[in-house]
Amino acid sequence: MKKIKDNILLITTILLCLFGITMIYSSSYVWSIYKFNNPYKYLISQAIFFIVGLVLMFILKKIDYHLYEKHANKILLVCIILLILVLIPGVGKIRNGSRSWFGFGPFGIQPSEFSKIGLIIFVSKYLSKNNKDIKDIKKGIFPILSIIIFFFFLIMLEPDFGQGMVIVLSLLLIIFVSGTKLSFFIKCFILGLLCIIGLIIVAPYRMARIVSYLNPWTDPLGSGFQIIQSLYAIGPSGLLGSGLGNSIQKHFYLPEPQTDFIFAIISEEFGFLGILLITSMFMIIFYKSIKISLSSSDLFSKYLVFGLSSQIIIQATLNLAVVVGLIPVTGVTLPFISYGGSSLLVSLMSIGIILGIEKSNKKTDF
Repeated sequence: MKKIKDNILLITTILLCLFGITMIYSSSYVWSIYKFNNPYKYLISQAIFFIVGLVLMFILKKIDYHLYEKHANKILLVCIILLILVLIPGVGKIRNGSRSWFGFGPFGIQPSEFSKIGLIIFVSKYLSKNNKDIKDIKKGIFPILSIIIFFFFLIMLEPDFGQGMVIVLSLLLIIFVSGTKLSFFIKCFILGLLCIIGLIIVAPYRMARIVSYLNPWTDPLGSGFQIIQSLYAIGPSGLLGSGLGNSIQKHFYLPEPQTDFIFAIISEEFGFLGILLITSMFMIIFYKSIKISLSSSDLFSKYLVFGLSSQIIIQATLNLAVVVGLIPVTGVTLPFISYGGSSLLVSLMSIGIILGIEKSNKKTDF
């Protein structure tokens, strides 16, 4: 029992991934047959990324986290180079209207996903080294804020608003727990709101998403179609749902249900208990990560664990909020569960780093 308790973060992560692979097959086999004449297409791809992600997770678990601090600047530079390269026609691949992918045969890698880890490492190092200047907004916060804005700008050139929001919110949360004045975040909220309005104005499809969020029935066959079909999946699910494999909405009603809206299929097939199970597992991951962060011996590791776990939870929260219609469609995946190799790799790598810090903490306790 003690061994299970000591490895609860690892066990919960693997269980979420395995459940995700199961649900990817359940939600996608109809689309897979229609598109590729192969019901296992998405299942096989995700399983391959899961195996690669597990290997990376266990490798990162064994790495001394001080190496991330030492090479934080180099990691950040690599992230910048990749985000610039992906914008070059012929180098970056366009998917769903965004030039945000590197193509490798049938697989794709999204550099903006990996930049989340790079930025969190760099911000954690910056805040730990400049802890005395955090109260001084001009001297302590503006330099790091300018880097965050620069990354957001690069990601918006793809464009990928959802991924940009996950990164900005995660990093602002790290800055918040570092002890920065609350007035700074109030100003950031006002400025962010104005920027979001501006981004909506310059991109009509974002305005369509806002309209469909407020009233999806204004365009039920267009911008409101996805959220309507999602609610049709969730609404009648009841306590236990229709059972694994028995979803109706995956039969060409909910577009590509294995990606951003996979939670709707989970709700339809497993009902309220399925929703409770998934949200509880994410809460366990965050709770365990916070305990590791609080027990860490230095500021860098505290910020790093908090940042990595926060970006997972923020992304999961945004995804669930979209699926149930609480916020407009953002295009972010559900970590560990949605189909997407880059998202799965980054989530598992994040857990690997956290497990490595936990292992280091246990060594210092003796």
